[in-house]
Amino acid sequence: MKQLSVMLKPASSLCNMRCKYCFYADVSSLRDVSSYGLMKESDAIIANIFRDLERGDILTLAFQGGEPTLAGLPFFQHFVQQVSRYESLGVRVSYALQTNGLLLDDAWCAFLKKHGFLVGLSIDGPSAYHDANRLDDTRKGTFRRVLEVKQRLDHFGIEYNVLMTLTKTLARHPQQVWRFMEEQDLHFVQMTPCMGPMNQAETPYALTPERYASFYIALFDLWYQSYQKGIYRSVKLFDDLVNLLAVGQCNACGLVGSCQTQIVVEADGGVYPCDFYVLDEWRVGNLCQESLRQVWDQAQKSGFLTREREPLALCEQCPYRSMCGGGCRRMRREVYYAPGAAACGHRIFLDAVIDRLRQLAALHQRRP
Repeated sequence: MKQLSVMLKPASSLCNMRCKYCFYADVSSLRDVSSYGLMKESDAIIANIFRDLERGDILTLAFQGGEPTLAGLPFFQHFVQQVSRYESLGVRVSYALQTNGLLLDDAWCAFLKKHGFLVGLSIDGPSAYHDANRLDDTRKGTFRRVLEVKQRLDHFGIEYNVLMTLTKTLARHPQQVWRFMEEQDLHFVQMTPCMGPMNQAETPYALTPERYASFYIALFDLWYQSYQKGIYRSVKLFDDLVNLLAVGQCNACGLVGSCQTQIVVEADGGVYPCDFYVLDEWRVGNLCQESLRQVWDQAQKSGFLTREREPLALCEQCPYRSMCGGGCRRMRREVYYAPGAAACGHRIFLDAVIDRLRQLAALHQRRP
């Protein structure tokens, strides 16, 4: 049995928002073709995904962007209908959608509910922080509209996670972030460190290791206090660390010390091994013409996974090396070690919480 995830970008880098920190706008600007427009060969892509799958395989089809809903609801309806033609193969298929939410009306929500989509909805905490960076194409804040979408997802009973981009500014306010999670009754939250542009040393938005550590130490205290009171809210980093200690594995490549092959499919069918590196030099094939197995093999041979990373002296004697292995290379200066920094942000955080993490891992191991 194989367990696979394919990320699709049906609207390439197109977006109806102008977020100040958008990492994919930066990545796509470094390619010969910044946007491949809307996906037109989805039938061929679907056929080539399923060509090498077998009964019992588990497949997640995750739509991201840019803003994937710009491909239109009819595109998604057709896509799901085409996938259903392969039901007889016995492959278990699930769907995910990462979105800014602006286009999710009742028709969209009915569709997402019917087909069991897991939705990742981007909300950067309280309105002041969200509206500072997450602007629409007229440069207006989007908090009010996105919160209405969150309420619509609740109304339709759609399973969703809230995705927060942890900027340098937002990281100063862990108490306000936690209060927002409580006020909005958020049960699943994933925070992504805001990354600076690939070719730029500093920005006003990018996280720093010091801010990373101070934010997560304070948030962990609040999260742990809530847990002790019997109220559990999932924060993905904390869940991943508990799983890593309890069973020795998690699904976050930044915590396992090496890049893991992804299958990222741009709108023209082009395939890349990582969402952070959808660049011309890492294009490994095209799912319009090649099977999933072929592009997977080419990704393994591309050299992406075996690229040497600059060794960090801080890592050599670190007691937590088995809990990150040096971390995600793309997030190194935001999370782990920035030039001039005295210590690794992730280590500072773990020093403060490791005993409680181990207690939680022990409880996790004792569960039947």
